[in-house]
Amino acid sequence: MKEAWLEKIKWSPEGLVPAVAQDAVSGRVLMVAWMNREALRETARTREAHYWSRSRAKLWHKGEESGHVQQIREIRLDCDADVIVLAVEQGGGIACHTGRESCFYQKLEDGEWVVVDPVLRDPKDIYR
Repeated sequence: MKEAWLEKIKWSPEGLVPAVAQDAVSGRVLMVAWMNREALRETARTREAHYWSRSRAKLWHKGEESGHVQQIREIRLDCDADVIVLAVEQGGGIACHTGRESCFYQKLEDGEWVVVDPVLRDPKDIYR
């Protein structure tokens, strides 16, 4: 049985849609990933973020290795029905595999990318 709410999304030819994970309190963008139908369905069902890994070609539950699970507070679809925004509570305060709060830790200053956010936890201590 098809779920009507999933059919409203304009999926890419590969069956994917970009998903922006945003801190539900601060509004900071934590990461951008891809979702297929299964990832979005699981995210809505479990209220924890699931994504599609293009590099590994598999579904992944955010935090499955690190423990930094994203609890879903809200799921939104943009006006063109081709981008998802997830308002999340970020487990451990770390969304990035580099051990930072956000994947967006580099800022353009005078034509150079400058790291402006600290590593909160060494990735070697996060991933086994």
